[in-house]
Amino acid sequence: MWFCDPPGHTQLDDLKTYAPLGNDFSEFNYIFVFDQEPIDFNRLRPILQHIFASQTNVLRCPGHGVIITSEYNSSTVDGICQTYDWLQFYYFYNGWTALDWFRGYNYTYLITAPEQRKITYTFIAPNRIVAGQRQHRLLMLYHIFKNQLTNNLISCPDICPAENISVIDAVEPLQQRYPDIQSVFAQQALPLQFENESEVASSQSSKLDLFDESSQCLLYLVTETVATGVRQHLTEKVFKPICLQMPFVLVGTCGSLAYLRSYGFQTFGDFWDESYDNEPDDQKRIELVGQLLKRLDSLSPDDKTTLFRSMLPVIKHNYNHFYGGGFESVLWKEMQEMLNDLQTKLSI
Repeated sequence: MWFCDPPGHTQLDDLKTYAPLGNDFSEFNYIFVFDQEPIDFNRLRPILQHIFASQTNVLRCPGHGVIITSEYNSSTVDGICQTYDWLQFYYFYNGWTALDWFRGYNYTYLITAPEQRKITYTFIAPNRIVAGQRQHRLLMLYHIFKNQLTNNLISCPDICPAENISVIDAVEPLQQRYPDIQSVFAQQALPLQFENESEVASSQSSKLDLFDESSQCLLYLVTETVATGVRQHLTEKVFKPICLQMPFVLVGTCGSLAYLRSYGFQTFGDFWDESYDNEPDDQKRIELVGQLLKRLDSLSPDDKTTLFRSMLPVIKHNYNHFYGGGFESVLWKEMQEMLNDLQTKLSI
C-alpha cells in the first residue's frame, strides 16, 4: 500500500509504503490510497510515475495497480487509470471525517434550537482560501457583490492566506468573461470579517464555529473545496450547516446535491430552485446560485423566518441522519462493498 504523509501532500518525499515481507513481490498488488484531497493529475504525476515504475520493474506486469480515492465519477481518476492501466475504487472518506470531527456537538448548548430562531439575514458565507484552485469562491463573491448582497454575513480576505496573492490580482484570469470583476472587488472594503475573525481564521476545519451568526441566517452558503470539472468531491464543509441545523445552498460541481442525496440526506428543492445543481457550465452554475441568493434576499425578515420554519422537517431529518447513525450505516455498507469488490477483482 502506498500513501502520502502528510495526507494530500504530493512531493516524492511525502510518498510512503508498507512493503511486503519476503522476496516474492509477484504475489502482491500495488494499492495507492489518495483518499482525502481532490485529485490533481499534474500534481500527482511524479508520484504516479514513481509507483508505476516500481510496479512495472518489480512485477513485470502492468495492470496490477489500484488507486483508492474519495472522488466519485471523476474524469481525472478515469484518466489516471487509463494512463497506467490501473483499477479504481472509491469510498466517501470525508463523510467518515465529518462524523469524527463533528461528534458531540449534538450534546452542546452552543447551537440555538432552530424553532427559536428569528431570521434577520439571508445567508452566511465564510471564505478564507479563495485563490488558486479555490478561485470559484472569488467568482461566487463577485456575484454576491455584483448583486448587492453585502447586507449578509460574509467574510473575504484581501490577501489569500494560502496563495499569498491579493484578491484583485487573483480574479484577473476571470476578466475575459467578467470584464468588471476587478473593479467590483476594488469597491469592497476588504477584508470582510466576522466579529471574531481572528479566532475563526485560526480554527481548524475539524471544528464547528460561528454559532451565533449562523442562528440568524436563513441558509448557509457552502463553497466547497471542488466546484469545477466532471467529478464529485464533497468535504466536511457541506456537513457544517447540517450539524448547525441550517438549510444550505451548495457551490460545488454539477450534481453535488444529487450526490449528497444518494447518502440519505435531503435538500431544499421544495422550497427554492435547485436547478443550478444540474448546470454543467461551472461558471454559469455559480451565476445561477447568485440569482437564487438575490431572490431569497428580497424576502422580508418575517418571510425569511416563515420560510425557515417551513423547512424544519428537512433540517431535522438531515441532523438526525447525521447524528443518529443513518449516515454511518450508509458509509459502512459502502466501505464493505468496496473492500469486497477490491478483494474479488485482485483475486482474479
